[in-house]
Amino acid sequence: MKRIVVWGTGFVGKLVLSEVFDHPEFELVGVGVSNPEKVGVDVGTLCGRDPVGIQCTDDLDALVALKPDALVHYGPTAQYADENIRVMTAFLRAGVDVTSTAMTPWVWPGMKQNPDVWIDPVTEACEAGGSSCFTTGIDPGFANDLFPMTLMGLTSEVRVVRALEILDYSNYLGDYEDEMGIGREPEHKALLEHTDILVMAWGATVPMMAEAVGIELDEITTTYDKWVTDVEVPSAKGPIAPGHVAAVDFTINGVYKGETRIQLRHINRVGANSAPDWPRGANDDVYRVELEGTPSITQETAFRFDDGSGRDAATAGCLATGMRALNAVSAVNDLPPGWVTALDLPLIAGRGNIR
Repeated sequence: MKRIVVWGTGFVGKLVLSEVFDHPEFELVGVGVSNPEKVGVDVGTLCGRDPVGIQCTDDLDALVALKPDALVHYGPTAQYADENIRVMTAFLRAGVDVTSTAMTPWVWPGMKQNPDVWIDPVTEACEAGGSSCFTTGIDPGFANDLFPMTLMGLTSEVRVVRALEILDYSNYLGDYEDEMGIGREPEHKALLEHTDILVMAWGATVPMMAEAVGIELDEITTTYDKWVTDVEVPSAKGPIAPGHVAAVDFTINGVYKGETRIQLRHINRVGANSAPDWPRGANDDVYRVELEGTPSITQETAFRFDDGSGRDAATAGCLATGMRALNAVSAVNDLPPGWVTALDLPLIAGRGNIR
């Protein structure tokens, strides 16, 4: 059994904590939070369950002093890099391994878009503590590193490999207006239309896949298309007015010998009838790998709950993202100190998950 501290009780963190309470492979010994309103609250109560006798705390030193086998970190996005680095390096310097979903550009730390001020402190902390740091996600993460790389190992030749996210954001309450341009007029230039920002935010697995198959990319390019609705489109965040963007289709392209050979593609729409000519999955809300090669392979993955809870596909994907970080703890503990990526991990089958 692995003794763990969980940092972060946002959406993903609470989903995972609800699973940890009853998991035979993990003992929860502490929970860290940034929100002062959560300090002192029993984590069971916070997750809508009976109290479990562990109170949330923002005392970083006290959590490190627990000497867990790992910190499982569900902190905020890379927008809050300084805070994420502060928390993770405190554990790493103390010799505690870290698995995380927060800093998605760290899915491939060697990506040139990662600034030194993000990389050097973690490298130094791992060296000082003899510890390891692994970051995962769904996209970027296992949907476009583990899945396509596994399938490429079944071929003799790959002409093009694509990893696609095809999601309907109708029920999504997160930010997408300024970031993606959804809900804005088409003239609005979204943050992700800037190549460097898009590659940093979502492109880490493109150079990872190139490294995995032993090639050096000529360059990484991007494309960004918008679809404008001519009718009002309802959404959980309020209606999208006619004349505004209701879907986006963007790509991140790994170019080798003058041709796109590795591609990430996002097709995100609000409303089932938006962008009718753009690709769809066999089911709604899927991640798909399209591999053109010898042989060609297509894999489509849908995340769902069938427990009667009514939770949607996005929530299922968030839980899978968090569980990948949790289930990786034992494997990361067994690896040498330093940065860990999907290329370093063995098969993680989810020990204790059949019970």
